[in-house]
Amino acid sequence: MKYTTVHNLQSIPIEMIPVVSYKDFFDTVISLFEEEEVHCVNYFAYPIGNELHLICSLADDRESKLKVLSWKSTSFASVPSLSTQIPSIIVFEREIYENYGITFIGHPWLKPLRYAKNRANEHQISDYPFFKIESEELHEVGVGPIHAGIIEPGHFRFICNGERILHLEIQLGYQHRGIENLFLNSTHLNQRIALSESIAGDTATAHASAFANLWESLCDVQTSQHLLWQRNLSVEIERIAMHTGDMAAICTDVAYQLGNAVLGRLRTPMVNFMQEWCGNRLGKSLIRPFNSFYAFTPELKERLLDIFSKYEPDFNEIWDRMKTLPSLLSRLEKTGVVSRNQMIEIGAVGMSARAAGLERDVRASHPYGLFKETPHQPITKKHGDVYSRTQLRNEEIIQSVSYIKHWLENIPDIEIKDASHATPKPSTFCISLTEGWRGEICHCAITDEKGNLIAYKIKDPSLHNWLALALAVRNNEISDFPIINKSFNLSYCGFDL
Repeated sequence: MKYTTVHNLQSIPIEMIPVVSYKDFFDTVISLFEEEEVHCVNYFAYPIGNELHLICSLADDRESKLKVLSWKSTSFASVPSLSTQIPSIIVFEREIYENYGITFIGHPWLKPLRYAKNRANEHQISDYPFFKIESEELHEVGVGPIHAGIIEPGHFRFICNGERILHLEIQLGYQHRGIENLFLNSTHLNQRIALSESIAGDTATAHASAFANLWESLCDVQTSQHLLWQRNLSVEIERIAMHTGDMAAICTDVAYQLGNAVLGRLRTPMVNFMQEWCGNRLGKSLIRPFNSFYAFTPELKERLLDIFSKYEPDFNEIWDRMKTLPSLLSRLEKTGVVSRNQMIEIGAVGMSARAAGLERDVRASHPYGLFKETPHQPITKKHGDVYSRTQLRNEEIIQSVSYIKHWLENIPDIEIKDASHATPKPSTFCISLTEGWRGEICHCAITDEKGNLIAYKIKDPSLHNWLALALAVRNNEISDFPIINKSFNLSYCGFDL
């Protein structure tokens, strides 16, 4: 067998992952990708002595399994590129090239992914080689990295024919903080908890849950039902809050002030509830391995139900107005279209993929926590345009509210475990998948023979989906870029790490 099969949050001895020749690795990955339900959740390298170990994890969504295989190399080696046959691997090979200098022969666009410091290829971000089209009829438009609004830094380079966008290239890397190395160099669990909450600030509880679930698996500690309940609840509240805020921002970008005012107001009590629960509006400090300092009380239950009783009628009323307003629909429908086939090719995940009819949702395909007992039916749309992404947010909010109301009917008893001295198992591999509000979050960890972390790999859904935005703007007016961009609302820092 050229790969091993694991489930979400299963820890295995690292020796169980087959190490094969690159040819066998190449052929095996190609054969596994013949099934549409298979996509790559992570592919990364880490050094052991003078060698590089490269591990690839492929999710089989139909079987709810993860297929893991590996190969070995040295820095600055050259091997054939998988991207020539599997375009969704492009981004992973670019990162490995940037970090360790491995050249992937035949790669269609082999250049560093982030241009961060301390990399094998010491390129400067100012020397980024943008794609160009030579023509007297075309012009380039550069936007960023400093933007007019309160937004993270990123550079967008458009090639336009008049007002029509022919091509967009997105250059990121300005937010690189070295998060993965900080995980390795941290000596205290609390430091790693703080790091997990800071990967993408608007996805604090989802990333923190991915880390906490992984760490407990590494330490072979059974998670209490109350902690699982808290984590799922907080992530669904996060989904409601962020989707509501995005719908408000979409209204802003088409000058629908009533929608912006109502939806912006409705987001506030959701994030304020998190502050009542744990002292932070984004849920920081709530999620931690083994225990929680903020138990969910009967008073909090009544408070959350009261918030929903006021949220739902106003939310439903403003949506009823939005979906029948011709001036708004004319800006959203058939704008920023990405097809299902394009989403498959680039490996898109989460709500961006589901809005184009590609059903990728970890809650259904690789269930964890309460979703092992609460069957989840992913919501999908067909058209892949701004309106589909707006509709999907609306329906996911309603779905998450229904889940939370169901969970509030049976709050598990608080169970205190003394796991303060638990440490990760030696020579172990673990992969953790969580469905954040943007989509699939993946954390991978590997320990050495003493149980110390030697590799920690993080993937935010934005790693896949920024390319979807670049595809979405093609043949649209450049004036529509703000609304198309907001309909994805991807993370800069989640990509840059």
